[in-house]
Amino acid sequence: MRTTWRIGRLFGIKVNIDSSWLIIFGLVTWSLASSYFPAQYPAWNTWLHWTVGVATSILFFASVLAHELTHSLVAIRQGEKVRGITLFIFGGVAEITEEPKRPSKEFLMALAGPLSSLVISGIFTLLWFLSRNLIEPVSALASYLAMINGSLALFNLIPGFPLDGGRVLRAVIWSLTDNRRLATRVASWIGRGVAFLFIFAGIWQVFSGAWLNGLWIAFIGWFLNNAAITGYRQVVMRDMLREVRVEDLQAPTYEAVNPGLTLQRLVDDYMLRRRDHAYPVVEGDQLQGIICLHDVKAVPRKKWSETQVSQVMTPWDRLVTVSVGDDGNTVLSRFGTHDVNQLPVVEGRRLMGIVRRSDVISHLQLQSELGS
Repeated sequence: MRTTWRIGRLFGIKVNIDSSWLIIFGLVTWSLASSYFPAQYPAWNTWLHWTVGVATSILFFASVLAHELTHSLVAIRQGEKVRGITLFIFGGVAEITEEPKRPSKEFLMALAGPLSSLVISGIFTLLWFLSRNLIEPVSALASYLAMINGSLALFNLIPGFPLDGGRVLRAVIWSLTDNRRLATRVASWIGRGVAFLFIFAGIWQVFSGAWLNGLWIAFIGWFLNNAAITGYRQVVMRDMLREVRVEDLQAPTYEAVNPGLTLQRLVDDYMLRRRDHAYPVVEGDQLQGIICLHDVKAVPRKKWSETQVSQVMTPWDRLVTVSVGDDGNTVLSRFGTHDVNQLPVVEGRRLMGIVRRSDVISHLQLQSELGS
């Protein structure tokens, strides 16, 4: 089971590490310390190989973080919202909550990452030049990081979606055709072509004897192919939801509860019988808040019979809501931005309904089955 850990914030952006990142960090460190540096600098002792290997690995992933941070800062400057940055087995990803609405935004956001990697490569090249005849371990570290950051920039500039170069290509086609879906389709086709080249190259290396390197290259190709398919489907999904209103998505019926209800009654009479995990809390016709399963679980079971819903619910002033006239993309954006599973549909404070993630998924599945 994969887990993500929060390691801090940079410029107000949350930085996370996925558990899969530990695998690649260990592999990169082991490869540098046991193979690359011993081959390049056989006179070093084992302790120095491992010290420089660990330091190089840390700085390499710091460079990946800087690459994604640049994407995020440019996105924020363009008015977009960034949920966070996550480092994982394939590097890193900036979690931007919405697709850019203009090709110029896409172009700038996509190009920022490779340019930052080129700048970092230049910095380490300068460090190598200054230290090459003075401190060999520092020059060795700098030489590797200059090379790997330059390679990272060039790799990301490959014009295939979802790589940065593919996003740049999509922005250019989008600007010329004023059709984001067409632009995404073309960039995705090229991205899948690049992915299959990686897969075939990896298989070739496996049969040539370099099985570990070949498997890794093929694995990257598989990831890129899936990402290209998913990226296009997301654009299609957003286009479908743009024409849908909240009143078409919301559940036809819902159950509301009174703020004076005890948690024990809520569990026995509502959650266990109706199998819903969240309920709007209403008094009269005014929405007071929402009570969810995790709110109940936060209270010790022995106190359920004496604790009222109003004491543990998410109150009105902290709710994320939508109105009847909002479109499906607004719903999707608020689900993603605020990490919630249901949204009250309101007019003022009057509850008109509730829309859940499952409602959106069901609508998209039905549209798919109908061939839309």
